[in-house]
Parts: sequence; structure tokens; C-alpha cells
Amino acid sequence: MELQCSVQNYAWGKRGSHSIIAELLESSDPEFTPKLDERYAELWMGTHPSGPATCKATNVKLAEYIATNGPAKILGEACVREFGDTEQLPYLFKVLSVDKALSIQVHPNKKQAEALHAARPNVYKDPNHKPELAVALTRFEALCGFRPIAEIQSYVKSIPELRACIGGDSGSSGSELEALLSSSDVDTQRQALRRCFASLMSHDKSCVAREQKKFLARLTGEDSESRRVLQAELFERLHEDYPGDIGCFVVYFLNYLVLEPGEAIYLRANEVHAYLSGDCVECMACSDNVVRAGLTPKLIDVETLVDVASFASAPADAKTFQPRAEEDDADEYSQVWRPDEPDFALAKISLPYNLEYSTRPRSSASILLVAQGCLEARVDGRDRFVSRGTSIFLAAGEVLTVKTNANEPVLIYQAFANVS
Repeated sequence: MELQCSVQNYAWGKRGSHSIIAELLESSDPEFTPKLDERYAELWMGTHPSGPATCKATNVKLAEYIATNGPAKILGEACVREFGDTEQLPYLFKVLSVDKALSIQVHPNKKQAEALHAARPNVYKDPNHKPELAVALTRFEALCGFRPIAEIQSYVKSIPELRACIGGDSGSSGSELEALLSSSDVDTQRQALRRCFASLMSHDKSCVAREQKKFLARLTGEDSESRRVLQAELFERLHEDYPGDIGCFVVYFLNYLVLEPGEAIYLRANEVHAYLSGDCVECMACSDNVVRAGLTPKLIDVETLVDVASFASAPADAKTFQPRAEEDDADEYSQVWRPDEPDFALAKISLPYNLEYSTRPRSSASILLVAQGCLEARVDGRDRFVSRGTSIFLAAGEVLTVKTNANEPVLIYQAFANVS
């Protein structure tokens, strides 16, 4: 059945028809007209109470439909064994349309999320973990995980303004800075990185603003190669959107990634990251648990972020996540990303012209998003054309048979629980 999904209008989202979310909604709903000044940031497809989907034909909430018809029947017995007899899907499926950076953030693991929720339920309203997978729909930029220590050392040595915001060259901060720059022991480096990052993120705001202005002035006089090495364009862009925000300096600590359409990153719990621009589909555990520390007008909690974050270092290419062919080699049209979590998996189904195709029966309920193209399918009890932007819910074991037309290929993403 077709779903009516929730839209989140955050300040970092793309405006009006520039947002891919507005495009999807306009294509799938003839009554929808994007508002020029509205920012369409996220489309939520799932049962999370902050943005629940409804069954379009009946206007019944999806969670209510699951509860009424029985979780074992709708979600699947494997899903109920793993997550309990609940009306909630274990995953949340999204589309993001990012105009400017959205917060330096981390998602706590399940044990940490439960503790934070118990201690501060008004701030951390969700007790669940939130590992997540993002697949680019357009060119997509992100910061993800700490750079190799050698890269961080190089930036800290060559940017005196950054060193000043870590704490200068004297006192305890100076000692940690020296340990970060000189030690060859991995554990010592990691502890020094933790303390230097904490010092940076909690540095005096007026000092940060002053040092960033000095750095910007210096960047204007650098040659093109030095600007490239110093990620000048990225720093300048972040500073334009968030002037004086300490998050602008975080580009020298975190890996900078550019994904082309179809490429993915997998963010485990405790991984510090920030999305910068572009459009993606995202699948995650059913949670909205976020700890923020920069590039945001929302609550900043540096102490908690540093406490739960992982300070392991790895190169940028280690952060990408590859799909694999479906288990049945006869299906040449689909690939699947299966993270090391039971909560979710994501399939990409690419269909050519003039093809009849049946989706695989999944062990859990699934949600399909038609990301590109138009097709014929039986939805809500009748055969009809299904356009780009349509979200379709399938109960566990249910399949959808579609026919593509002669004019364009079809791209579908399917989210489901990673259980069997």
C-alpha cells in the first residue's frame, strides 16, 4: 500500500523546488506545490513518533495498522524474535536534501543512548542507538570519522590559528598538543586527540572568531596549491554559513568525502560526522538520538559528544561502504547494503526499459521508494501507474510486481530489517 510520509523542515534543508524532497512530493502528489521559502530537509518513511507515516488510502498511521493486523504477520516472525512484539519498524528510512552543513554530531550506542535518555529525557528523548547508512542521490559531501593522525598532525603544524584554538603552546593543552604532534604510540595519540578535540570544541568563542578571521585573511594570499591543501574553499564555505563557529575548524580533524550517486557511507555508533551538501537516501535504526557540538543553532553538548565519540583514525576511503549482489545470482538488477546491525538493510533496484520484475520476499516488512522513473504496479488493491516519489509498504514476505515502460529506466530503494 502507498504511504503518506512526513516532511521535516529544518534550517539546513534546500529551499522550495531546489529540494529533491519537493521534487519527489510534487511528482507523486498532484495536489502538492512546493513553497518557495520552505526548506524541505528530510522525508521520513517509517513509524518513528516524531514523523510517522500513514497509509494513504485510509489515513491510518502505519504503526496502528501494524498493531491492528498483528506484528508477527506484518513485521514478520524473524523481526518479532529480534525486536519484540511491537508496532514499530526497527528502521527509519529517509531522504535528505542538504543545502548547508548540519551539525558536527555523533550517535551514541544503545547502552549509552539508554543511559542518556534515563538521565536527561528532555534532551535525549530516544533510548535507541542510531547507526546509519547514506547513499548519494546527487553529488554528496560529508565529514566522517577522524583523519589518520599524520594528516591531523600536518594540519595542526601548518595552521597556527588552529593551534591557538586547541589551547596554544603552554599549559596542559600545550602538553596534549605536543603529545598529539610527536608521539608514535597509538594509544597515546588517541588520548591526546581526544583531549585536543575537547579543548578545541570548548574554546572561547571570541578567540575562535578572532583566529578564524586571521586564517581567512591569510587564505586569500595563498596560491592555488596551498589553498587546495588547506581545504580553503570548504573552510570558507562553512564560515560563510556559520561565521565564528568552532565547527569550521573541524574539517582539519575529520575525513572529507565526496560521494557520487549510488556511493554510500556507513556510520556506526560513536562516529563523529557531519553532512555538508547534496541529496541522499538514508536508512538507520529507528531513532532520532543526536549529540551535537558545532555547526548548529541547536543544543551543543561537547562534554557528552567527547565522552561517547570514537577517536579511532582511518583514511577517508575506509569510510565508504560497498553493496553486494543479492544472494540469488539470477537477479542482476539489485544490490544490497547489509551493515553489521540487525535493525536495517537497504537494497538498490535498477530496472531497464520494458521489464516485468518482482521484488524479493523479505523476512521483514519493507518500504520501497521510487527514486527515479515511472512504473505500473498493483498498489492499494488496484493496478495503476506509480510515479517517482511514491513510497510503498510491503508486509513481510510480500512481493511487488512492477512493469517498466519504454521511455525511462526505474530506480527503487527498498529498506528492510537485516534479519532472517
